[in-house]
Amino acid sequence: MIAELLGALLIGLSLGLLGSGGAILTVPILVYLAGHSEKQAIVESLAIVGLIALSGAVRNGARGQVDVRAVVLFGLPGMVGAFLGAYVARWVPGAAQLALLGVVMLLAAWFMFRARAQEQASDVRAPEPLLAAQGLGVGGLTGLLGVGGGFLIVPALTLLGRLPVKTAIGTSLAVIAMNCAAGFVKSWRVLRDLGGSVDWVTVALFSAVGIAG
Repeated sequence: MIAELLGALLIGLSLGLLGSGGAILTVPILVYLAGHSEKQAIVESLAIVGLIALSGAVRNGARGQVDVRAVVLFGLPGMVGAFLGAYVARWVPGAAQLALLGVVMLLAAWFMFRARAQEQASDVRAPEPLLAAQGLGVGGLTGLLGVGGGFLIVPALTLLGRLPVKTAIGTSLAVIAMNCAAGFVKSWRVLRDLGGSVDWVTVALFSAVGIAG
């Protein structure tokens, strides 16, 4: 249990400082350290990451570091995508979801590197439909794999939305919370239909430690 809680602390620290990165660790920690099934871990990840992100978004919002326009552009399409992703996940084997998560982790590293390499990009904002489309796609990943998608959201908000980094981080946390909420509602129903259940004690412990981080 100590290893799991240390993992939860790492998740909270990464989300709080970077607005990304921590959520992608949640499913592997729940599967390989806590011994939960892939589909159970994904549902629990949505709850844990959503609660940690919500806490961070509230704190950042109090400091004026959440862009409401970007939250709407990214968050509303993202909620639709998360719901659809969770719906599709019913027919995707758990092992395949973990394999896809591995690919997403590699993409996360690439997007982070690309964002740093393009910090001096043009100040012109991307068209709103492009931001909304990316929000839809990120939401789909959230619902399907239980990841927050901050590794895509933060670079998009800084490079395409032209937001300052601190505002992009706070905005990313708000979007992640919205996506996770929508994905959790659907994926929990799917899990119950498949005969699975959520370990609420694990969710509560991980969330509390992650929020403290």
